[in-house]
Amino acid sequence: MNEIKLPAPKLKGDTSIEEALFKRRSVRDYKSDAITLEQLSQLLWSGQGITAMDFFRAAPSAGASYPLELFVIAGNVKGLDAGVYRYNVKEHSLSLHIKGDIKEKLGTTAAFNQKCISEAPACISICAVYERTMKTYGKRGERYVHIDTGHAAENIALQAVALGLATVMVGAFEDKKVGEILNLGEELKPLYIIPVGKQGQSL
Repeated sequence: MNEIKLPAPKLKGDTSIEEALFKRRSVRDYKSDAITLEQLSQLLWSGQGITAMDFFRAAPSAGASYPLELFVIAGNVKGLDAGVYRYNVKEHSLSLHIKGDIKEKLGTTAAFNQKCISEAPACISICAVYERTMKTYGKRGERYVHIDTGHAAENIALQAVALGLATVMVGAFEDKKVGEILNLGEELKPLYIIPVGKQGQSL
């Protein structure tokens, strides 16, 4: 399958970490304005991007087990057809997973009619392969996977602020239905859906 190479991430910005922390809010109302492929690239890199040799990443992971996989549910991203894409960490690229805009179906069918999912121009779903961590840490590895998810999600939220965008962490959904809609298979488990876009009129 053809890979869509993402723009290289920027390593310097105009927003301090203190400012990003101060401005971060959970936003559930989004404008329909498109986000750019450059913005999407930066968000994905902040969540799971490579930052050092040996493929160490932007977010910490227990034992460098890296159980997380990011999926983009794109509806209105400049330079990217509507569809579901899987983020390929080592190549910093996307591969098409499902054609077409499924945000409406995802929001109404699997996430209790949460409009923020269907209205945002894109969402990022954080999913996990638990076995990657549990093969080393056993049952305790479940906890570490969830901790890893928090690390990645906060990175994405703070990066969004630095880009002039907004996010909200959505954990209220039916796991099985999300898995079916995103065609995740048995190994991958959905943990977060993160709408991203320009803030609408209200929080």
